[in-house]
Amino acid sequence: MGIRRCRSAAVVLALGVAALTACDGGDGGVEDSRSSRAVPPPTAATQDGGSPRATEGAPGLRGKTIVIDPGHNGGNARNPRAINRQVDVGNGKKACDTTGTSTNAGYPEHAFAWDVAFRLREILAERGARVVLTRSDDKGVGPCVDRRAEIGNREKADAAISIHADGAGPGQHGFHVIEPALIRGVNNATVVEESHRLALAVRDAFAKGTGLPYSNYRGGGDAIDRRDDLGGLNLSKVPKVFIECGNMRNSGDAGKLSNAAFRKRIAQSLAQGLQNYLS
Repeated sequence: MGIRRCRSAAVVLALGVAALTACDGGDGGVEDSRSSRAVPPPTAATQDGGSPRATEGAPGLRGKTIVIDPGHNGGNARNPRAINRQVDVGNGKKACDTTGTSTNAGYPEHAFAWDVAFRLREILAERGARVVLTRSDDKGVGPCVDRRAEIGNREKADAAISIHADGAGPGQHGFHVIEPALIRGVNNATVVEESHRLALAVRDAFAKGTGLPYSNYRGGGDAIDRRDDLGGLNLSKVPKVFIECGNMRNSGDAGKLSNAAFRKRIAQSLAQGLQNYLS
């Protein structure tokens, strides 16, 4: 505010390949919300004979729909006209999307978000959830922030989470969770209440699972930041939060976020937070 990797054929086919459409005439490449693909729960054979569950004995998520929104996209920087197009965010207008940040060594936020999202998708599917990603790869543009919210609404998600990493000052570190605020003229009180419950569940599981501290610069000391300027939250009709998993401009955080094993811990922690909320 992931890097694609070689996966099994079954996983790749389950994710699907999304069609890309133009944001508006000639801008090219903004991913349409209709192109998202739901990942169904694995079969019993996969659960029993395939890869092990992420948490031994964890209660299942069968019957739950979870939308994962990996922040930004790999093609955004090459398409400024498309991502700078103004869209309605519920209480004003903002750019369709942004490019995101990166570590000082050049590891981009969009790749981090995609990698964590793909890992999280696998864990949740193993636990029986129906999982929908808001983008199909890390090569496209967008989708715009309003369409990211629309995907969760359309799928009637039980929970939605947008994955990010921050680009603050080098002395600032830690993670925080962003939840929606009440919007005048928008009847989102129920969503705000449920999103707060989701934020607490994600925060607690993330802190426990990763060992990362609460942010020392956002979130008022409890790592919960309430905002009314993010279209992905403002327009959501389902419980949704953003998480800034750390500060990519802080050397300590960047070292962890750039590490594949640590990204696996992040995904496991987010999965546990979502499960704790939905249980």
